[in-house]
Amino acid sequence: MPLELFEDEFGDPRNARTLAVAADIAYYAEPEGTTAFKSEFGMDALLIHAGNTQVYVASNDDHIVAAFRGTEAPTSLEGIKDWLLTDAMNLLILPEGDIGTDFAAAGVGTRWHQGFIVALNEVWAPFVAAVEARRKKSDRPLWLTGHSLGGALALLAGWRLKRKFIPVHQIYTYGAPMVGNVEAAAKIDAEFGKKIYRYVNDQDPIPRLPTMSLLANQYGHCQKEILLCPSGAAAAVSSLFGTLAGRAADGLLKGTLIDDAWKCVVDCLGAHAMEKYRSHVGRL
Repeated sequence: MPLELFEDEFGDPRNARTLAVAADIAYYAEPEGTTAFKSEFGMDALLIHAGNTQVYVASNDDHIVAAFRGTEAPTSLEGIKDWLLTDAMNLLILPEGDIGTDFAAAGVGTRWHQGFIVALNEVWAPFVAAVEARRKKSDRPLWLTGHSLGGALALLAGWRLKRKFIPVHQIYTYGAPMVGNVEAAAKIDAEFGKKIYRYVNDQDPIPRLPTMSLLANQYGHCQKEILLCPSGAAAAVSSLFGTLAGRAADGLLKGTLIDDAWKCVVDCLGAHAMEKYRSHVGRL
């Protein structure tokens, strides 16, 4: 029996479990991914990818699901460090060009994670075309999801889709890092309200990243956090990254600060795995 989504329920654990499966399938290559969407959801799926960004747009008669992939090897040491800790990628910016217009709509003072903006822009044109094509056939609820960096891309895609007058029904993320400064996070909250559900494993350090940017702006999260497997580890992890940020007087993690932060990430990296999130959400 295909997995179900419940349109009139917001934050329902059944929706969280279903979309966790979609976020997991987002890591699959084609044709395994399209086969999995058909067998698990009864959905026809299209894979869109460019660079390190991959997203499946899948639909059946009742729903449209867009599932963004995280890093290609989410529990490896490759990729995550550059995205979340190094200078070139975690810079908070106001984008330029067409994408800049969409994100400037958030207002004065908002800044967005440069690496995530670039990644989303790589797939944006074919992605939005695929969503619009499905909506023309039938105007069904659009659900966005993703794990790790895929969750960050799902949030940013939600914001940009709204600017294109494409309604987003709900967004579910798992172990997602922060996508912008505190002003940007507040604007996302104001825009989507109860439509965003951000699942965080208590022992996962990735949702506490990035900490600071080159411009000395502090990153912020959307408010609706659902903590999984609470054990008190969250306070310890947050305290560590808060200490590291305090030591970065110019707002930049560098040198031994990056090494210290990365050691914490490596020590807890298993808690970030998608299979862990599916296990925890499955017990809700």
